[in-house]
Amino acid sequence: QVQLVESGGGLVQAGGSLRLSCVASRVTFSSYFMGWFRQAPGKEREFVTAISWNGGSTYYADSVKGRFTISRDNAKNTVYLQMNSLKAEDTDVYYCAARPKNGGAGYSRVADYGSWGQGTQVTVSS
Repeated sequence: QVQLVESGGGLVQAGGSLRLSCVASRVTFSSYFMGWFRQAPGKEREFVTAISWNGGSTYYADSVKGRFTISRDNAKNTVYLQMNSLKAEDTDVYYCAARPKNGGAGYSRVADYGSWGQGTQVTVSS
């Protein structure tokens, strides 16, 4: 079972930046496809971005393209989410997710992932 722990959330002004980290344990990290999702109270969890096992492919929701960047360091068992030009509507709890790299082709649905972190709150003040 993959254990995922997110960090780096906080309060930032609109236009500012934050970098989230997600550390995986009890796994061979390079065997996993990783994603970031976010969720507001009372809403469904939504896809933000994903990255292939070696970082060679990345995918973004239209709402964050050009502002957010996903990356990973397999030597550190860590995936990052660099968030720039933050907007008030980016305020959410952000979740890290993992699935085996051979676990299918999907990446943007909650059901595509089998392991989740506990989430980290990002609040953007306008």
